[in-house]
Amino acid sequence: MLKGRLGLDSAQVPYIDRSGCLYLARGALTSKDGTLSFEQGNSSSNDALAKGSYLIPVQRLSMILMGPGSTVSHDALRLLAFYRTALVAVGEDGVRQYTIPPLTSNQSALARQQAKLWADKNLRLSIARRMYDWRFGKKMPQRCTINVLRGIEGSRMKESYALWATRLNIEWNGRRYNRADPEGADLPNQGLNHAATATEAAAAIAVSATATIPQLGFIHEDPGHSFVLDIADLFRDSVTIPCAFMAAKEVLEGKQHSIERSTRRLVGQKLAKDKIIPAMIDRIKQLLENN
Repeated sequence: MLKGRLGLDSAQVPYIDRSGCLYLARGALTSKDGTLSFEQGNSSSNDALAKGSYLIPVQRLSMILMGPGSTVSHDALRLLAFYRTALVAVGEDGVRQYTIPPLTSNQSALARQQAKLWADKNLRLSIARRMYDWRFGKKMPQRCTINVLRGIEGSRMKESYALWATRLNIEWNGRRYNRADPEGADLPNQGLNHAATATEAAAAIAVSATATIPQLGFIHEDPGHSFVLDIADLFRDSVTIPCAFMAAKEVLEGKQHSIERSTRRLVGQKLAKDKIIPAMIDRIKQLLENN
């Protein structure tokens, strides 16, 4: 056992050795006996905790995700700042990220490694190729340029969309998206838009948790959250696409009225059941540490 008040008075766990993220919702985060206390109110089936009071060993966590219906006290913020545990306001089940944590890892190794890999044109392409290797389950040709890899990805996504549409018996006329009229698209395309946004929120949490640099993407280049998009795309086949088409199926069958609500619920369930955010964090570390 750690000494003192849950070990907080005498020992500090290195950030890299901490337990990761804790999702809290519908309750009050305060301080008690030198550590964090969370008073969980009436909870839903997706909440991390049942109704009751809980002491949280703050120094064991790298990040706390505060879901809907939660409040935080000044003393709790002071403890979080002292132990460099980040606090992020998120949507239900982490499918939205409303704040970027002001406190991040006390180590910069991953960020420095990311910058080093990104700055070298050849290493940047090597990292992009590795990400495509993971997505497609096979080694991509070594001489492929980034544009060739993107072309292969485009063909693969068309096949995946068509496969899920056939599997669920949904009419599919191709990927269509009009930024000026996003709700004018058919249900599967709307579902893909909402699912992509939800998965990107999870990826943003993972990037924040690892203190890596959102702007330095290896496949995406122009957006200010390019690396977030890179990580989200690693889970497009396993999270984004299936949840989007299943949500469209629910709405078409009259089981749900809102495609956005259905999609967010399905993605949230997937994030929790398959521990997607921890998996994203592990992927980031594997991507950057093994070079």
